[in-house]
Amino acid sequence: MAEAGNVFDVVILGGGSGGYACAFRAADLGMNVALIEKAEVGGTCLHRGCIPTKALLHAAEVADLAREGESFGVKTTLEGIDMPGVNKYKDGVVSGLYKGLQGIVKARKITFVAGEGSLTAPNQVTVNGETYTGRNVVLATGSVPKSLPGLEIDGQRIISSDHALKLDRVPASVVILGGGVIGCEFASVYKSFGAEVTIVEFLPHLVPNEDEASSKLLERSFRRRGIKFEIDNGFTGVEAVTLPSGDAGVRVSTAKGKTFDAELLLVAVGRGPVSAGLGFEQAGVVVDRGYVKVNEYCQTSVPNVYAVGDLIPTLQLAHVGFAEGILVAEHIAGLDPRPIDYDGVPRVTYSNPEVASCGLTEAKAAEKYGADHIKTLTYNLAGNGKSKILKTQGEIKLVQIKGVAGEDDRVVGIHMVGDRVGELVAEAQLIYNWDATPTDVAQFIHAHPTQGEALGEAHLALAGKPLHVHD
Repeated sequence: MAEAGNVFDVVILGGGSGGYACAFRAADLGMNVALIEKAEVGGTCLHRGCIPTKALLHAAEVADLAREGESFGVKTTLEGIDMPGVNKYKDGVVSGLYKGLQGIVKARKITFVAGEGSLTAPNQVTVNGETYTGRNVVLATGSVPKSLPGLEIDGQRIISSDHALKLDRVPASVVILGGGVIGCEFASVYKSFGAEVTIVEFLPHLVPNEDEASSKLLERSFRRRGIKFEIDNGFTGVEAVTLPSGDAGVRVSTAKGKTFDAELLLVAVGRGPVSAGLGFEQAGVVVDRGYVKVNEYCQTSVPNVYAVGDLIPTLQLAHVGFAEGILVAEHIAGLDPRPIDYDGVPRVTYSNPEVASCGLTEAKAAEKYGADHIKTLTYNLAGNGKSKILKTQGEIKLVQIKGVAGEDDRVVGIHMVGDRVGELVAEAQLIYNWDATPTDVAQFIHAHPTQGEALGEAHLALAGKPLHVHD
């Protein structure tokens, strides 16, 4: 039997984005919370994902600005990349945020338990031989980098994103296996740092989950930057080779008979859930291909057991984990929260240029509403003053439904490519989630000159009153 001091309203297994968000909200709602984490609170996002990669991307942007300063009339040169210095900056960002999270855990009087836990009963988690009982249990054990069958990540020449974040040098060349968000972001970093980069992607486009128009724009930009990519071609093998420089490297083979030599192979084929060996199925929780199955309130097959974040088959994004954690805490508290519309979640790839979106792609909208009920508009950033100042190229694409019975002619998809467009996705999120029509948005005055103005002008044009655009 658990000791009286080890009984909680909520026991959370995993202190990443979903786990700690649930802990914070549950504590705010007056619940007694235990948060169990085998490493550090903050999980993958803070320590091995979102935050450190974006710090690298900002350092890469600074390198590009130094390299290109003369195009702005500023005489600058890039002497090189000091990776120990870059890592010090990156780790400083992570450290500051980590300390802040630790302070919040303490301030909210959450019981933090360090150790690797497992579900030993539907209402119990055991850590370091001690049992914690929860009237409700939340599983938030996250994910780890995946590989492919027969492809062993050795941490030396064949690395994952975890290893890439700890590199103390800039590789001369790198092949990136996978052209999704992780692969494209690291490709952007390495190219800005001076490496030769080749992406190998099995599917027909880079960032294949985005609208095809966005994928094509990113591909065009990568070509201009000198980032090579091989799409619609699968990986078949890798072997050790000696490069022309005399250094050790790898040779990557593909299904179409092409080979690519590089100093490193970065495996970026996605992330898989951490669920094996943790007692989930033995406690009655249904697991499918490693993912815990849940309903719209993130409840598992065991009513008092919930699961959030990368452990469930929803979008693997930190902000989705936050939302799911809050949803679960409020559901436990009986607040009747609204289930998450995952189409309404903002998505950003922080490459150069950025790719940002919210809502349905044109293809998904056509599938849902019928191709005859879809209207699109593309606004080129060439007509936007701030984008000209930034010397960025790209587009905003709007997807609207027209003439659907019982539906307003609202905008159901916003897709953007260009430097800093990730900062526009908040308004895009409001447009989609509040069922806005082009006329609704067109009446709002956007500040000039801003890139946000481009989003406003796109809706002006779709509403039939274009300003800085022409046929």
